[in-house]
Order: sequence, then structure tokens, then C-alpha cells
Amino acid sequence: MEFERALRVRRMVRAFRDQPIPGADLAEMLDLARKAPSAGQTASTEFVVLTGTDRRRYWDTTLPGDRRTAFSFPALIEAGALVLLLTRPDAYRERYAEPDKARTGLGAGVEAWPVPFWWVDAGAVAQNLLLIATNRGLGACLFGTFDHETAVRDEFEIPPDRRIVAVIALGYPDHGKHAEGRSARRGRPDAASIIHWGNWNRGGAIPE
Repeated sequence: MEFERALRVRRMVRAFRDQPIPGADLAEMLDLARKAPSAGQTASTEFVVLTGTDRRRYWDTTLPGDRRTAFSFPALIEAGALVLLLTRPDAYRERYAEPDKARTGLGAGVEAWPVPFWWVDAGAVAQNLLLIATNRGLGACLFGTFDHETAVRDEFEIPPDRRIVAVIALGYPDHGKHAEGRSARRGRPDAASIIHWGNWNRGGAIPE
């Protein structure tokens, strides 16, 4: 698929067929997704990939019993794979304490970072993966673990120094069960309202 078209047509998919994705395809997609910019080349983003019965363990942990019955997107549970996107904030402190970065002062601790770039970098990896899925004709949906993060970490033996940034469901879309999230109705703001040329209060005219 042409890259710009992938950007235009990418959407969150919440309805999947119960069909596995070949492991080699998943491995290739994740290898490509990790090729994102990273502060100081820290590259701390990691993946836990859940397929087969491990998918069910995730949903049993986060959406048990009657909560699942009332879930608005039941076909999301059929996604062929769930990718837990992880980051290790201390990796950034360690990297920026190294001699070539020490002058920044960011090696003093994660609280020294005015913008926590572990989230930024993981977001870049996530967007790569969403676009790769679109390019390959797969559906993808990114969502958070929220108050289930500790339970998910425990269930899948994720070390306590890792944070779960998000979960990305990947699979073959079930167009017959298409389910659109409520937020999709909001649409996007007009480009002219969010692009500020040269100064915040300057008009939206595009320079020649």
C-alpha cells in the first residue's frame, strides 16, 4: 500500500475474525515497528506477544465474568494476537548518565525529565506497528490496561521495572461485525486550526 494512503485509511478496528497470524509475520512486523526514533538511542521499547490461549488469559485477567457479557466490542476479543508494548523508564536515566549525555543532567533520575521520552518513544513504535498492520491488510486497535496494569504484569511475569504503555490487538478484520468507537464521531480538527506558522497568534495562512 502507498505510505500516504496507509496514513489516510488507518482506523482502529474493534471486530476481528478468530484467525491466527503466522508467527513469522508477527516477528517481522515487530522488527520493523521497533525501527523508530529513540532518545539517545535508548531503545527500551519491548514487546510481550500473546497468541493462542495466551490471548484468553489476557481477557480473563482484564475482562472477567459479567463484565465481558456487557462488553461493547465482543469481536475485539477474537483478535489473533495481542501485543503488550513495554518500556523501562530507568533505561533512560541510565543512558543519560553515560559520559556523552551526562551534561544534560537527565541521568539524575526519571523525575529530572521535563518530558518523559520513554512514553514518546514507545508511542512512535506503536504508530509504526499500527501503520504496518494497515499496510498488510490487517486490523489493529490500541488500548490501555489502565487499572489492570499490575494484574497483567503479574499474570505474564513482566518485571516490575517495566511499564505497560498500551496493548495493540492485531488480526484479520471481521467487516460483518464492524464496531466503531464512540470517539470516532468527534472527527478531527481542521488542519488550519492546529498548525501555527511562525507564531502561535499568527494567522493560518500557509507561507509561499
